[in-house]
Amino acid sequence: MTEDEARAWFRERYVSRETACLRFAQMVAAEQHHQNLVSPASLPLIWSRHIVDSAQLLDYAPDDGLWADIGSGAGVPGMIVALLSDRPVVLIEPRRKRAEFLLRAVVELGLDSRVSVHAAKAETVELKAAIISARAVAALPELLALAAPLSTANTRLVLPKGRSAREEVAAARRSWHGVFHVEPSITDADSLIIIARGVKRR
Repeated sequence: MTEDEARAWFRERYVSRETACLRFAQMVAAEQHHQNLVSPASLPLIWSRHIVDSAQLLDYAPDDGLWADIGSGAGVPGMIVALLSDRPVVLIEPRRKRAEFLLRAVVELGLDSRVSVHAAKAETVELKAAIISARAVAALPELLALAAPLSTANTRLVLPKGRSAREEVAAARRSWHGVFHVEPSITDADSLIIIARGVKRR
């Protein structure tokens, strides 16, 4: 997906939210001078690589309930979810400088009434989420362990992955029960999205 295609896709679905996402993209670009939030090569491709890549996850999630984003980093996908929906979102980021950036972004974008930032490791956060996302955090078996304390029997995990997604699901099945399936990413032919629910240890 090119940047033009990404902007067109976005405008078809979220035109009223475009200004807010543009402001956030500008904040990420400005912060990039102080810390490496995203790959420098991906910054000129922020709509396709980060914004739309995050926005597509909303298609696989119920419309309500708390969304927890593990390892939020630059705020993808968690901040994009918060900007494109009205649901409560928790951003979990253990790296202090990144968590501080996320908190500033939440306040400046007027999201602080329903979006919170936890500068902590996921396993130390006490909450139960309806949806859990995580991007480029860990392989699926390790990621399921991080998500387990935040999950209920009804929690859905929405996890963008690379081409190894099916192999990761096969590895995870050795230790975890659950319903797993894989969807193609609209932004990259080599990327996949793992959707999981009812996940529990064997």
